[in-house]
Amino acid sequence: MHITARVDYAVRALLEIAGAQPDAAKADGIAAAQAIPPKILETVLAELRRAELVRSRRGPDGGYRLARPPAEISIADVIRAMEGPLASVRGQRPEDVAYGGAARPLQQVWIALRVNIRAVLEQVSIADIAAGDLPGFVAELTSDPGAWTRRPVPDGTPSVVLRGEKGEPSVERWR
Repeated sequence: MHITARVDYAVRALLEIAGAQPDAAKADGIAAAQAIPPKILETVLAELRRAELVRSRRGPDGGYRLARPPAEISIADVIRAMEGPLASVRGQRPEDVAYGGAARPLQQVWIALRVNIRAVLEQVSIADIAAGDLPGFVAELTSDPGAWTRRPVPDGTPSVVLRGEKGEPSVERWR
């Protein structure tokens, strides 16, 4: 799964807004606190407003507030607001794709993937992150050393350059 910059910015903006409650958070304060370019933040906040995750008010007492309690805003809600469905296959929902022949079971793999994405993202709220009190299953999942290990990718852009035993560059591709 690829988490876009827009989703990352949106979650971080919501965390700043949650931290400002009951007061409103100002866009310039959010941008500065999270190092989000102001023009991009404006777009992100407008999308969050259209998705009814935040409310805004103009004027000296204005700013942004959460549209509902932070415990009722999941990370899945934010991703859906910014990017659409959590899992899609060529732009279609997994239940809408069909394969024939040897690929027939592939649809079940895509649906299982979506179930697992939902299992995490729908159970972690803005309140959880803001309080630094993540659900126990997150600690369980991240306590596995394999969760922190990058996997080699046969093709793609090199993202890590390692040095061999004699110091010569050795490019490895990871994901």
